[in-house]
Amino acid sequence: MTRALDGQPVNSLSVYIHIPFCVSKCRYCTFNSYAGLGHLYEAYVEALQKEIVLFGESEEAWQAETIYLGGGTPTVLRVDLLNQILQSCRERFILAEDIEISIEANPRSVEPGYLRALRDLGVNRLSLGIQSFSNEMLALLGRVHTVTDAIEAYHAAREAGFENVNLDLIYALPSQTLEQWRTDLAEATALGPEHLSLYCLSVEEGTPLGDIVAAGSLPSPDADVAAEMYTWAEECLQNAEYQHYEISNWARTGYQCRHNITYWRNRPYLGFGAGAHSFRGKRRYYNVADPAEYIRLVLAGGDTRSGSEMIDEALEMSETMIMGLRLNEGVSFEQFEERFRLPLAVVYDEQIGILVGQGLVHVNGSGLRLTTRGRLLGNEVFERFLPSSSG
Repeated sequence: MTRALDGQPVNSLSVYIHIPFCVSKCRYCTFNSYAGLGHLYEAYVEALQKEIVLFGESEEAWQAETIYLGGGTPTVLRVDLLNQILQSCRERFILAEDIEISIEANPRSVEPGYLRALRDLGVNRLSLGIQSFSNEMLALLGRVHTVTDAIEAYHAAREAGFENVNLDLIYALPSQTLEQWRTDLAEATALGPEHLSLYCLSVEEGTPLGDIVAAGSLPSPDADVAAEMYTWAEECLQNAEYQHYEISNWARTGYQCRHNITYWRNRPYLGFGAGAHSFRGKRRYYNVADPAEYIRLVLAGGDTRSGSEMIDEALEMSETMIMGLRLNEGVSFEQFEERFRLPLAVVYDEQIGILVGQGLVHVNGSGLRLTTRGRLLGNEVFERFLPSSSG
């Protein structure tokens, strides 16, 4: 999106900053995160600042609509280090007046003074990795916090002045019952966060949890139970007056995560840090994943990118459909044609006909969206929009 500022064109985008450090690696985690690297924190922040400055050598003016600090656990860093990162962003980007600045936090990595300091830095959205309100399930996941830690962190965030709080929860855990999941949702809604992200556990090969399940020590998650849990969440959160705006996300009115909507609408974003991805100008590229290698390359003035790909129109259309259908609003006919100069219904006529017949998508005058059944079987829908897919 291009806007005008003082007569000059300004390109707007979202900024993602990856902090790959955590206190300990959770059993299920496949993210680019590392425990036991505290000795790299300061050098990593120095490298982040330099990477942002190097991008700043571009003559283009960029306005940041959102900044998202993710990980890992960004809150393992001292506040002064986070301040240095955000200061570099302020120096490089024009910050939107209503900018959303989010940070992910482990409940055990924050305390009231730290949270107040984050608010003073301008962070206005906090995402707490609660995951479960059962100590048994938290231990199974390898989380370092307890239910008490989670509740105390939430209240501390409120006392610090956070008015936009997200809670992450995971369901379909090995041996988790529907009743336990109902309890999780009851506890979460009783706290009253503005936003809830609910993720179905994916047990991945090569993770400690994957090894435990493969060895038969824990049962594999049951797909039918997972569907029941998801359906219950839809009903429960609708009754609690949350809007189901994306497959895995619910929010109070006006509190949808603007940063993630950038991804779902397939709009430009910049990623800084080890393993971070960027998408702009028909090209997607990503940095080296190893934090020490990332630091070495940046401080030596080298290229941090480990790969890139050109996004041709067919792939951009495909990704626009797949990501856009995750949103409850779906994909707009008007916006698709404005972007690609072709009618959506013409480009994907065959796929739409099949999916409507299967009851997985709904077509109205303005666009295409998933049905309730389509949300449960989202992957079957998305496969239809892969490049060269038909029939």
